[in-house]
Amino acid sequence: MAKRFTIGEVARRTGVATSALRFYEERGLISSERTDGNQRRYPPAVLRTVSVIRAAQEVGITLREVGDALAELPHDHAPTGDEWTAMAAAWQAKLDDRIRLLAALRQELDGCIGCGCLSLETCGIFNPDDGAQRGGSGARYLYGDERVAGV
Repeated sequence: MAKRFTIGEVARRTGVATSALRFYEERGLISSERTDGNQRRYPPAVLRTVSVIRAAQEVGITLREVGDALAELPHDHAPTGDEWTAMAAAWQAKLDDRIRLLAALRQELDGCIGCGCLSLETCGIFNPDDGAQRGGSGARYLYGDERVAGV
């Protein structure tokens, strides 16, 4: 039988708190076997899975999206590199959108992002007559709406 890790060992190896590991398990993202004493034992592949979960969360992928992607991976063996690549490809468009939004936000931090808030002294300059709100809620210019006339 292949080596199995205790929850503490997985926590130390991945940098994830034991409470988070239990939460991931409750959500079906990882699984363990139980000893006769009802202690969790994790297969080696869980180390990679937890690392992917953490990386995905760092870039804004939700746990639901992670779970959906992990559900497509094999459960009878550790995923291959090609299987991990296919899973990550599903997130490509979302990550590209996030990168675009972050780049736009970085450029607009000192100006208006079209939120329609009318709370800043400069909103009369950047968003006269609250024109950005016509595009909908949220940071309209950040989402790619054209700026209102006169800006």
